[in-house]
Amino acid sequence: MSFLDRHRTLAALTATAAGLGLLTACGGGSSDTADKPAAASADAAKGAFPVSLKNAWGDTEVKKKPLKVATVSDGDTDIALALGIVPVITPDVEDGGKVPEYKQRAIDKLGAGKLKTYDDTDGTAYEAIAAEAPDVILGVNTWEMDKDYAKLSPIAPVVTYTDKAQADTLTWQERLKTAAKALGLEAKADEVIAANEKATADAAAAHPEFKGKTYTYTVVHPEQISFMSYQAQDPGVFEKLGFAKTDKAKNYAPDKNAVSLENLDQLDADVLLVTYPFGDRGVISPKELEGNKLFQSLNSVKGKHFAVIPSDNNLASSIAYPDALNAPWAVEQLTPLLAKAVAGQ
Repeated sequence: MSFLDRHRTLAALTATAAGLGLLTACGGGSSDTADKPAAASADAAKGAFPVSLKNAWGDTEVKKKPLKVATVSDGDTDIALALGIVPVITPDVEDGGKVPEYKQRAIDKLGAGKLKTYDDTDGTAYEAIAAEAPDVILGVNTWEMDKDYAKLSPIAPVVTYTDKAQADTLTWQERLKTAAKALGLEAKADEVIAANEKATADAAAAHPEFKGKTYTYTVVHPEQISFMSYQAQDPGVFEKLGFAKTDKAKNYAPDKNAVSLENLDQLDADVLLVTYPFGDRGVISPKELEGNKLFQSLNSVKGKHFAVIPSDNNLASSIAYPDALNAPWAVEQLTPLLAKAVAGQ
């Protein structure tokens, strides 16, 4: 989902409007069998090799602990970095832009300098990956594996999901654990998950004023204004911080989340959060929406309990597609915005 690749965030967010849950794309999950991460051998639990993993296209065997890891999505790169691994090659998801703060922190901590990348404008660059002779290829966080697997598997063992539907449904924790099994780093994965949970819990504890406050999260897409905190949406970062959905959430669903200008009152809540990932290319510009008389009449707006979630620093996409690296950073960035919105500042 940017998830995976954040350089494809605009396209992905467009798909969201058609029914892909923005907040659950990689953050939610279910208890269904199809949503469980790749199953590994008993030896994997001990960090022993070889490790055998089933996937949607066959079986993967990692004969010895991998030293050279290649990634095929930005989310997979984040997984590697979170586990303390500098990939030998990654897709160039920044397109010449600035590396997100959370990723740069990890790169600096690992003393990696600048990551070696391949141009993925036309998709996964198989020859560039093969040239690095990786021991394993991480592809647990990509939408392209159905197309890529046959060309990647002759290069190196491919670590990916057990069902094609999991491209959308696995939680970031499940993706991390799947990768960690193949890399012999399960204990490290547990540490990362615990640290992320602690960061969220600490932020919630530091802001008891968040508890029970209702919120609406809306995304302005090119086709529509989307009510993203709908009833069926799994609890995301806002609810983990103590917020609750409004009673209007029951009126919306993944495939029914458009809000018309005549019904902007549906957005009202104790706290209203809006993001404009498309800027002036949205169905309505930020200036036009915030200048709309009905929008201005909302209690949340009149009381200054309204905040814009920035997208240019990757915060909006980190909320949409949380992973092992960006999740605690998103909490760090969101907390002061939410505190001001609750306080009406």
